Amino acid sequence: MTGPENMRVLVVDDEAPARQRVIDLLRHDAQVGTIVEAADGQAAVESILDFRPELVLLDVQMPELDGLGVVEAIGPAEMPLTVFITAYDQHALRAFEANALDYLLKPFSDERFEGMMGRVKTRLDERSLREFGQRVMKMVSTAPSSSDRRWDRLVVKAGGTTRFVRVVDIDWIEAAGVYVNLHVGGKELLYRAALNELADRLDPRRFVRVHRSAIINIESILQLEPISHGEFDAVLRNGARTRVSRTYRAQLEKRLGQPL
Repeated sequence: MTGPENMRVLVVDDEAPARQRVIDLLRHDAQVGTIVEAADGQAAVESILDFRPELVLLDVQMPELDGLGVVEAIGPAEMPLTVFITAYDQHALRAFEANALDYLLKPFSDERFEGMMGRVKTRLDERSLREFGQRVMKMVSTAPSSSDRRWDRLVVKAGGTTRFVRVVDIDWIEAAGVYVNLHVGGKELLYRAALNELADRLDPRRFVRVHRSAIINIESILQLEPISHGEFDAVLRNGARTRVSRTYRAQLEKRLGQPL
């Protein structure tokens, strides 16, 4: 059971000086460990999924994907503890509606920042106790098998219609910002979920992560063509190509049960 020591923090703001001020304040806190920064909403979503911070300090006003859009993309239930940073106090109510722990109104004082961090640490301690209890409950209960949680169909909404796509018909899946493109029968369909979420919910016997931005249906691979430095191009049955990176090559080898 761990508390807020060595806290992982993500700082998100499209203005570099604003990010640096927050980072400087965090570095004076002995309980803060690794600090990662993001300059836009899309990078924030990727960092939350990859870095798994305990705390996100999130600017509300950003071009394209703003702070509330980040929460929507991740899902309020999946968001780490979040503190919104805003220059406009009319955003404060929306911040709390989005399950933010607190908000900082620019320009904020060092004392206001320290007070916010105190609330963060209290909440992390409470969360640690709650998560410990949840782990104990899992140990004494029968958890559903992983296969019960696999998706066999995806619900794709576009143009006022709802389409059901069988996952076995998907050739490959490509990251498209905070969402993904499904490649099905030579067509692209935008699906509003993160690539990491799909990687967790699709059957690993059929779908393999081959790149940071791609998941492939192993049944769709016709051949692999070596590129360089241990990377390959996967040629699919529909003529498409996608890269098998060195980082994810081992996952494909494990699935095949033999080296490439």
